[in-house]
Amino acid sequence: MVHESGALDATLAAAAGDDPVLLAELRAAFADSLARQIDLLARARCDGNWNVAALRLKGLAASFHAADLIELADEAIAAAPGEPTVLRKLAAFTRDFSAGRN
Repeated sequence: MVHESGALDATLAAAAGDDPVLLAELRAAFADSLARQIDLLARARCDGNWNVAALRLKGLAASFHAADLIELADEAIAAAPGEPTVLRKLAAFTRDFSAGRN
């Protein structure tokens, strides 16, 4: 699953300006935060923990203008804890981001 790249990449590039080192650091920080929230989702066994992790994921997505990730977070919010389809889509998003495809 390849996600739309425009807004997320533009946000990161705008924040980094012409500094490639800063851009790499911002991408790494985003990836780290993304991994933490997905891990929290994957470990959530009750509605409360699932919803908190999904809302944090949505906040991360919104702060970086990552529309596809916002949609995935909304799917998580609407899903039951541990929903494998949501977790697979989030894993695909993470792989695509790490590969520079979003």
